Amino acid sequence: MSEQEPIETIRLTQELNLEELPHGCLTRLKVVLSHDGMGQPIWVPVMVFRGEKPGPVFGITAALHGNEVNGIPVIHQLFQKLDRNLRGTVVAVPVVNVPGYNARTRTFTDGVDLNTIMPGKADGNDSAVYAHRLSERLIRHFNYLVDLHTASFGRINSLYVRADLSDEMTAKMAYLQRPQIILQNQPSDGTLRGHAMDLGIPAITVEIGNPHLFQTEFIRLSLSGLRAVLSEVGMVRKRHRSPGPPPVLCRSSHWIFADRGGILEVFPNVKDEVEKGQVIARITTVFGEVVREYRAPTDGIVIGKSVEPVGQSGARILHLGTKYSDQELQAFKKEIDVQNLGKMPVDA
Repeated sequence: MSEQEPIETIRLTQELNLEELPHGCLTRLKVVLSHDGMGQPIWVPVMVFRGEKPGPVFGITAALHGNEVNGIPVIHQLFQKLDRNLRGTVVAVPVVNVPGYNARTRTFTDGVDLNTIMPGKADGNDSAVYAHRLSERLIRHFNYLVDLHTASFGRINSLYVRADLSDEMTAKMAYLQRPQIILQNQPSDGTLRGHAMDLGIPAITVEIGNPHLFQTEFIRLSLSGLRAVLSEVGMVRKRHRSPGPPPVLCRSSHWIFADRGGILEVFPNVKDEVEKGQVIARITTVFGEVVREYRAPTDGIVIGKSVEPVGQSGARILHLGTKYSDQELQAFKKEIDVQNLGKMPVDA
């Protein structure tokens, strides 16, 4: 939002009634989703910018996991660039999981991961009610959704996108984000992205690096990607520029887990390609004895990894992506024009 644009006074509300909000300025809302044990409202911050011209409602969410904060400055910087020439409306929730954010934890107050229970239940427990009201009061208003995440505590991520590439719109949204890696990933039951897709809302998940800190370069790239998607759906003016290096396409991925506890060292870095049989990690006892070595089960690329040295049995080691083979990629291109998507203009 430019400095010349006015800002509406913050309002406390239980509904998002976009038709009642003014055009050409930022409106800041506190949308109540729940109440705490003292009866005080638990509200989520909502930023709304309505352009002067009609268009879609573009939704952006961040900090669904309370310790994943890289998406917050992405939203703030995006709104600094919006003006009355916007076509349609951008609605952003910089912090979805407010209790988790305040506690600096991934989960909700009852220990539940909100990204596993969407759309919640009207008559459920704490987290289920919160998730249900999030859907009813906010998500259902959107025509598009970009859900911003990071790795969780003790892990680091590349800049990557989860998207259903068999869907043309979500494939476009994924490519225009200009990530390092795109993971073909059908939306799962219980996730915010999956729930949005069930509602007919094209949605992608953008994993913006690491938890508990701001990463300037990843924030810049994610902001540029969001503006590119807004331009693709006709909400802001297109500006042509080089799309940068093409992303690595993965057809699947899986985590490798430790079967023994101890001091964990993981050797490859994110974005490194590994070969089947390559040593990727080891477990050492507190006495310095190596008790386990772990090898890559297949060729792949490192999407994310653990950086937590203290690893119990079952600890995550490495998130390994399986790239499309040349033959698979050719077959895939018949359905989705990967090369054309990779050359899409990017709005700077």
